[in-house]
Amino acid sequence: MGVAVSHWKLANAVASRGHLGVVSGTALDLVMTRRLQMGDPDGSMRRAFAAFPNAEIAARFWDRYYVEGGKAPNKPFKSKPIYTTTPSQTLIEMTVLANFAEVFLAKEGHDGPVGINLLEKVQLPTVPSLFGAMLAGVDYVLMGAGIPRQIPAILDHLAALEPVELKLDVAGAEASEEFVTKFNPAAIPNLGVTSLKRPQFLAIISSNALATTLVRKCTPPVDGFVIEGSRAGGHNAPPRGGIHLDEVGEPIYGPRDEPDLAAIKELGKPFWLAGSWGAPGRLHEALDHGAEGIQVGTAFAFCNESGMEPGLRKRVIQQVLAGATTVKTDVLASPTGFPFKVVSVEGTLSESRIADERERICDLGYLRQLYRKADGTVGYRCPGEPVEDFVEKGGQEEETVGRKCICNALTTTIGIGQTRKGYHEPAIVTAGNDVVNIAQFLPEGADSYSVDDVLARLLEPAKQAAGLAH
Repeated sequence: MGVAVSHWKLANAVASRGHLGVVSGTALDLVMTRRLQMGDPDGSMRRAFAAFPNAEIAARFWDRYYVEGGKAPNKPFKSKPIYTTTPSQTLIEMTVLANFAEVFLAKEGHDGPVGINLLEKVQLPTVPSLFGAMLAGVDYVLMGAGIPRQIPAILDHLAALEPVELKLDVAGAEASEEFVTKFNPAAIPNLGVTSLKRPQFLAIISSNALATTLVRKCTPPVDGFVIEGSRAGGHNAPPRGGIHLDEVGEPIYGPRDEPDLAAIKELGKPFWLAGSWGAPGRLHEALDHGAEGIQVGTAFAFCNESGMEPGLRKRVIQQVLAGATTVKTDVLASPTGFPFKVVSVEGTLSESRIADERERICDLGYLRQLYRKADGTVGYRCPGEPVEDFVEKGGQEEETVGRKCICNALTTTIGIGQTRKGYHEPAIVTAGNDVVNIAQFLPEGADSYSVDDVLARLLEPAKQAAGLAH
């Protein structure tokens, strides 16, 4: 769910009730530094930092970023290093600490299972993120937006505290070339551990062909799947056979895009169903298909415990109550090239005027594309950056049309967006098609709802007390 909408509070609430609570692992290094600059009003980051096994590292980042009482609203957040193929030691430590903190807080006070969700498209922070989450005892790792075939073996090596390499996708690389980013657990000293628990790995997929590849051609194989349909929020897999648009500009999905659940079941791995499965009665239906349960995203994204900025969350619920909510699968919004679900909300990047008025700037860099430069080294470009910069780096101008800065926008969605010379970065709201149905979770007479309201609604029709994840 974007950046920290599915944050530790939501994951903790779900896991403490016996289900799998999942935190978003995207850009947690950035989220951590901005929470500190907001003054850590609930003291959660202070607790997590106190639990980190290397006190010197925790103290250093606390001293650098913590602002007593929080920064002034019109003052910009401090910048932080941006990832490259050879990140600085400072950035590696920051990422490890941030992922540790998020998982630690999600697991605090209960013994329920907790997972972390990463994007295959955001490769450079992946291994330090995994290591930080594993230090905190994460139980599951989920990854989609690509083919995460390297991750199971990396988890094995990290559990044994062994150095690892992650092969990188570099546009224009020659067949004989291989680009990697490296991580050595020994670079984070004084952790007091000789091994780590190896979490289960669930690949987020949309086709049984990919499921087969990840079981039969992946060493070791994945431990299970989340099967995500095109109605799910965030990034969607492109339609098989290429992108063709309907009359309103959305990609057309057809029968070829429906996974063969029977074929996936035959692979012998557990799976959960996602994308409009978070509705009453659908858990029972999923179990009948052989699934372990369902993944619930959109319903939880707008509950009281989510990380979404409360005012924005309330506005979306009011729109739903008024019957005025629409969701567009935008094929241009995301710099990744994957279709991206965007909810229409006034004053956000869903409005063309707001998007057009924003000055193009790429200062966070999570969704940058790696490309091979003429000298054989790796460069970094984003179709959401200034057009002339992107073209100078070998990109095509037409690739920049309609692109939005998802990185900056998603931080505003959770209330920690950047301010520059009086300009406040606009938000963007992503959710699945089922956002139009979230009013069903509202208690009578209420204008908000909780995790417990969602669970009561989803579990009661199926008469089941197990099988949910989010």
